Amino acid sequence: MRGPWHVWVIGITSLIFNAGGALDYVMTQTQNPEYMGRFTEAQLDYFYGFPIWVVAAWAVAVWCAVLGSLLLLVRTRWAASAFGVSLTAMAVTFVQNFFLSEVRMQDVVGPEALWFSGLIAAIAIALFLYARWMAKRGVLR
Repeated sequence: MRGPWHVWVIGITSLIFNAGGALDYVMTQTQNPEYMGRFTEAQLDYFYGFPIWVVAAWAVAVWCAVLGSLLLLVRTRWAASAFGVSLTAMAVTFVQNFFLSEVRMQDVVGPEALWFSGLIAAIAIALFLYARWMAKRGVLR
């Protein structure tokens, strides 16, 4: 069965979007001076001070999102699972960053951190639901 055109559009767009998240993760974890040079000292201390479990959850969120995009492009039903794992790991990082942390992300980055994180979460939810819908329709095998 030939898949609908929008699978390609959403798959490629999501891969580009999620690759941006992966780039952010890699540049932050490697403490790339050019990339991280745009942040204040307080922001750098915040990002570099994440507990190891938050870094691990961030890694799972980012790389499962990339995997979900790739799986969507090859039209396998496992795309929905990868997006679901990514979404769950993202929720874990959000709880830490916005509620549990002594210094919260919005205090260091500003109120735009809430809006930007909300946008990322909305896209992640949409990708998960889209992949589930495509799997239920038999587009993803």
